[in-house]
Amino acid sequence: MRIQGKEYRTIWYEDKIVKIIDQTKLPHQFIIKDLKSVKDAINAIKFMEVRGAPLIGATAAYGIVLAIHENNSKEFISKCSEELIKSRPTAINLKWAVDRMMKNLSGINSDQILDIALKEAKEICDEDEKFCENIGIKGLRIIEEIYNKKKSTVNILTHCNAGWLATINWGTATSPIYHAHKKGIPVHVWVDETRPRNQGANLTSYELNEEEIPNTIIADNTGGILMQRGQVDMCIVGTDRTLSNGDVCNKIGTYLKALAAHDNNVPFYVALPSSTIDWNIKDAKDIPIEERNSEELSYVEGVDENNKVKKVLIYPKKSKAMNLAFDVTPAKYVTGLITERGISDASSKGLKELFKN
Repeated sequence: MRIQGKEYRTIWYEDKIVKIIDQTKLPHQFIIKDLKSVKDAINAIKFMEVRGAPLIGATAAYGIVLAIHENNSKEFISKCSEELIKSRPTAINLKWAVDRMMKNLSGINSDQILDIALKEAKEICDEDEKFCENIGIKGLRIIEEIYNKKKSTVNILTHCNAGWLATINWGTATSPIYHAHKKGIPVHVWVDETRPRNQGANLTSYELNEEEIPNTIIADNTGGILMQRGQVDMCIVGTDRTLSNGDVCNKIGTYLKALAAHDNNVPFYVALPSSTIDWNIKDAKDIPIEERNSEELSYVEGVDENNKVKKVLIYPKKSKAMNLAFDVTPAKYVTGLITERGISDASSKGLKELFKN
């Protein structure tokens, strides 16, 4: 994907340093940040310089590499792996990537451990890029079917940022959109601003603009009336953790969009790589829901008249705020799950059939 005409991945490794695009600075500043230690990687995840389930997992994988640079003892690496997993609790890709790294490093002597860790971290990134590309290829047919039926622009509503900035490349929810655009199918995206961090407005719209895809930012609660008016042909969202029964944990507000889509007979799809499926938790009540600092609600950042980035308080000083970062959409409201292997029903049967080997 491109920024100012140049192609980028969201994370890469150069000369013992992990490079990331600092997403807390977008859309006003494009800054590539160096991660030089495992602590840097933990902070990048914790403070959302990187975000999105697949990218968090990749950053954690490279966090293990950075830990090995510091100290390749098994005790240190094990301690760092635990700290990485704790950095953000909801996205399953984080633990999945760390567990995968640690499994591959088990029993490896200190002379080989760095090369093997680097190889595995790169494979995690390459695999995610391929998975997301395939999600786009599989999801493209849904957009094609709508276009062939209506013979005019396909209006797609998405929530938060499940774009290439949330993955290594392509994105999950955006991948079918990018593939449709490349094929010449006219698409327009309704972009939820996604309070409190405005990741839709700041990130999704930003990357769609760079790819010259028409899009319109809307307040989070606008989607319902657009669906009532017939101005939304389909919804595609991402997910931070999807259970084997098809329940979807995603950015707060996803559940309300699914309810509106269900009430208005608008197809509601969830796009995800298989690394985001949690095969162990059976009850959505057991998903750890991250509660973030309330200041994300009470303060906003923007560019002032002097082109300076400024942070301002928008709530009464004495008011309390609650900042739950995710909600759960029951499987019954999900039209289908778009994965790298194909599209399945949001159900245990559907997922087992798709991932039976």
